[in-house]
Amino acid sequence: MNKFKKIFATDSYIVPLVAILLGFLVGAIVMLIGGYDPIAAYGALFKRVFGSPYDFGEAIREMTPLMLTGLSVAFAFRSGLFNIGADGQVLIGMTAASLIGIKWAGLPLFLLVPLAVIGAGLCGGLWAGIAGYLKAKRGINEVITTIMLNWIALFLANYIVRNFLLIPGQNRSEDIPASISMTFLNSFFDNARLHWGTIIALAAAVFFYIYLWKTKQGFEMRAVGLNPHAAEYAGMNVGRNVMKSMFIAGVFAGLAGAGEVLGVFHYQAVFAGSPGYGFDGIAVALLGLTHPFGVILAAILYGMLTYGSAGMSFNADVPPELIRIVIGSIIFFIAAQGIVRWVLKPFYFKRKKEKVL
Repeated sequence: MNKFKKIFATDSYIVPLVAILLGFLVGAIVMLIGGYDPIAAYGALFKRVFGSPYDFGEAIREMTPLMLTGLSVAFAFRSGLFNIGADGQVLIGMTAASLIGIKWAGLPLFLLVPLAVIGAGLCGGLWAGIAGYLKAKRGINEVITTIMLNWIALFLANYIVRNFLLIPGQNRSEDIPASISMTFLNSFFDNARLHWGTIIALAAAVFFYIYLWKTKQGFEMRAVGLNPHAAEYAGMNVGRNVMKSMFIAGVFAGLAGAGEVLGVFHYQAVFAGSPGYGFDGIAVALLGLTHPFGVILAAILYGMLTYGSAGMSFNADVPPELIRIVIGSIIFFIAAQGIVRWVLKPFYFKRKKEKVL
């Protein structure tokens, strides 16, 4: 029990919690300035998420791709890389899962479903590996290449859907027979679109933690992320670690794509623009302080706020876009931890004084 108290009394947990509270406070002030009732708005938001089993299930569905794209960004960040390309990697994962699921539809489902999921992860990883290779072998900044790869992935995915998977006269692919939906939970969650991608995301977070903090290869990746020159001087292969890190980050994002097409929509649409999964993942990774379990908690918060914002609009007549101010404020306070520590200073001083007495 004392250990439990000690964990939650440490500074690294208190600062994000206070940052979240300050973010909600800023959002409330903005609502008051705009003439809205913040209590009614936040009440409507949480009612939307927890008001019915269907909405709760859909909120979990909303969190799932955020978990995986957040892990993708955070994993690369731990190796000193900024993976802005998670969006493209999600699209490539979606397309690979759709291609395998539709073109190999004759296979038994117990083979087809794992093949589609694994194919999505591998293709997402290989797509991210292009940026890793260019960084390791040519020194090209991964921020530039991943942004460019996002656009290439968008047009490539649309080209494949239009030319190989499209239903004539419609802007979407054929239905995908492979499914990772948790149909056995339909009666509990009123047919909410829950799927195994959520379990995959939680397993990915555990893998992230064990791989980076409990293995020699993970230690090398973190060393490269902290100081590549020192890591190279110590005999570590920096280029190999960069490519490996981007590949694993891409696998996480590719799995997010598989979850969306195999578990939620069961088809792939022709996208007019970027779906935005990867960019939300950057915010989630920052919120979670790039720690795998922090990312999971951040994705839960982000998913709740995003899904619940519709409730603010319908029940409290508050524009759902205001929730972006709350999310942005939370990220701001987490980034500017000096402000949070300044707010907490009187409490720290009081605790220190009590210890002295």
